[in-house]
Amino acid sequence: MLKVENLHAYYGKSHVLHGVSFEVGKSEIVALLGRNGSGRSTTAKAVMGLVDGQGSIIWNEQQILDKKAFEVAHLGIGYVPENRDIFPNLTVHQNLMLGQKRGAKNSRWSFEDMYTMFPRLKERQHTEAGVLSGGEQQMLTLCRTLMGDPDLIIIDEPTEGLAPKIVELVGEYLQELKRRGVSVLLIEQKLTIAMQISDRCLVMGHGAIVFEGTPDALRGDAYIRKEWLEV
Repeated sequence: MLKVENLHAYYGKSHVLHGVSFEVGKSEIVALLGRNGSGRSTTAKAVMGLVDGQGSIIWNEQQILDKKAFEVAHLGIGYVPENRDIFPNLTVHQNLMLGQKRGAKNSRWSFEDMYTMFPRLKERQHTEAGVLSGGEQQMLTLCRTLMGDPDLIIIDEPTEGLAPKIVELVGEYLQELKRRGVSVLLIEQKLTIAMQISDRCLVMGHGAIVFEGTPDALRGDAYIRKEWLEV
């Protein structure tokens, strides 16, 4: 579904991505791992049209490298940034309403699905989003993106700052996406959750992919883990 080839990206004169190439298939969970500053978030932003890039980004056989973020979203790619962008003065339910794709029929997701997966959001559906806890805001951001019924969802650090029980719940939620035919590009630092749910793992270092393989292959590669993942 998504094919990135020889992707380069810059912040001003700073060369951040150096020929990044990878693919994400249908109903596949791919974990993009690496230390802070390795280029993971920049890769996600480049796919979404939020960072200028050079190379090739193919989505369902269509070149999207030069498209704007809203155009990429309309094509079926959802993005959950790490800064939990919510509308603080709107209620939980209103935030979810804003995520709905206008005119969409036969969506895989409904309000009830969101509230079933995260009962806490149902309890607080009439509460302004700005007063939610960090974990609740993360749930809301994930669910609002899903309401747009994307075919691929890019999630940047979804478990950051969450309690262990919520982390486990997020893992189950991501696997439910896969069961419903949604592909996932998971940007994560926590190896445990990534290794448990992903089909393939990519490891980034200094703006390039330094490893690609199964979770089992990564577990068996002590050099990659020590050199590029362990702090």
